[in-house]
Amino acid sequence: MSYTIALNFEDGVTRFIGCKEGETVLDAAYRQKVNLPMDCSDGVCGTCKGHCEQGEFDMGDEYLEEALSDEEAAEGQVLTCQMVPSSDCVIQVPVASTLCKTQVGKVEGTVAAVEQLSEDSIELVVDLDDEAGLAFLPGQYIHIDVPGTELHRSYSFSSQPSDKRATFLIRNIPNGVMSGYLTERATVGDRLTLTGPLGSFYLREVKRPVLMLAGGTGLAPFLSMLAQLVDKGCDAPIHMIYGVNKDDHLVKIDALDAFAEKLPSFSYSTVVVDEASEHPRKAAEALNTMVPEVDVDVATGQIGDTMELIMNDVSDRDGLGALTEKRVALTWDWVAQAEKLAGDALDPEVIIDRTLFEAL
Repeated sequence: MSYTIALNFEDGVTRFIGCKEGETVLDAAYRQKVNLPMDCSDGVCGTCKGHCEQGEFDMGDEYLEEALSDEEAAEGQVLTCQMVPSSDCVIQVPVASTLCKTQVGKVEGTVAAVEQLSEDSIELVVDLDDEAGLAFLPGQYIHIDVPGTELHRSYSFSSQPSDKRATFLIRNIPNGVMSGYLTERATVGDRLTLTGPLGSFYLREVKRPVLMLAGGTGLAPFLSMLAQLVDKGCDAPIHMIYGVNKDDHLVKIDALDAFAEKLPSFSYSTVVVDEASEHPRKAAEALNTMVPEVDVDVATGQIGDTMELIMNDVSDRDGLGALTEKRVALTWDWVAQAEKLAGDALDPEVIIDRTLFEAL
């Protein structure tokens, strides 16, 4: 059995190593040419001290308190020369990666798809050369070299770790280097070089309620986190507030709905900045201004529910306000049953003036 250990260095570089059962993190790191700080390797000096953010492990009792005090151990501090993992772990290493003679990794991939999701959002899909995918922590980012230039741009993964197909949400910036490539020159099959993973913003073990704040394409890292939480399960309440500038900038709503269905503890709210927005929260805020007793969150939910009754697949098919004979008859049947009336007590067609809808 082998465990995956994420080593997060203070310069933002993350390196993943495999640790065999019964092996210390320090031995595993050196076996894979990652020279973690050490002087004694016997639990005496404390040079190899780090902080374990998540995971299970055994420290034994053969180290000196001068190297690691009880208070430090209680706070999650570890000595990598004594730490024997019993699960995957994430460890903060308080030195730069260059001092450990390790470098950020490089991977190659091929453009599989480029889709403009909205005016300001583009989804880039990359098939990675490595069949095992790329190891990273949900929430981390990677540098992507822009073909035809010597520049790179950094983007958070929206896909899960180890997926062979990596996905990214990219803001469409006028005259932007990456935006220009994706909208004007990119074709399926283009080769890309990616460098990473990087970053200290990633999913930790969820032990209490979580509030996710996402703006625009900043939704990407949370999609990766939610996918991981769905796979591993999570009972803690998780709520996301997702804000954009305009109504049509809201993307990946279907994905969020799917997460909410698979992860009962997850819910989300959307917010739109534009004053001309038809977003339910805008109407709720306006109503609150007129009637302060109205709760904005409650009104937003009620308006959203009402809009779904008005704007749906029926209105798309028949038109807004279209009253087909079949729909009118069915509605009357429901009313008659609810009011315990005879179905033939009224012909609903005689009370409908269809000319009202002809002008719509």
